[in-house]
Amino acid sequence: MQVAMDITTKYCHKEMESYGQRVASHPSTWQQHCQDLKMKVAQCTSSHPVIQKIRTDCSKEFTEFEHCLLENQNSPTSCSVHVASFLGCAETVDLAGVGECSLIVDQSSARSSQPSISCDYTNF
Repeated sequence: MQVAMDITTKYCHKEMESYGQRVASHPSTWQQHCQDLKMKVAQCTSSHPVIQKIRTDCSKEFTEFEHCLLENQNSPTSCSVHVASFLGCAETVDLAGVGECSLIVDQSSARSSQPSISCDYTNF
């Protein structure tokens, strides 16, 4: 899970900061007031392979955590058991090879003599 948090912090710092500030300023109604920023964080992180792997492998635990938050909007700390379950699952996800990419070299570009290079993250 630390890897996922590091990636989120590294690539989505602005979104996480905005979301955290708004949650802190709306402790009892954060679910209604923070949905737009929550979606921005989700969009930012959803494309990273490590995050995708954890979400896939721990989807049950994450869904239960989100459900708890929806039912306990006035006391999100009551979902600590669900957070622990999700974090425990995330710690067990095998991330070997995840986030590494295979380079794809496309030399068929007619406009340029330089090949197009991209990264394929499909090696889960």
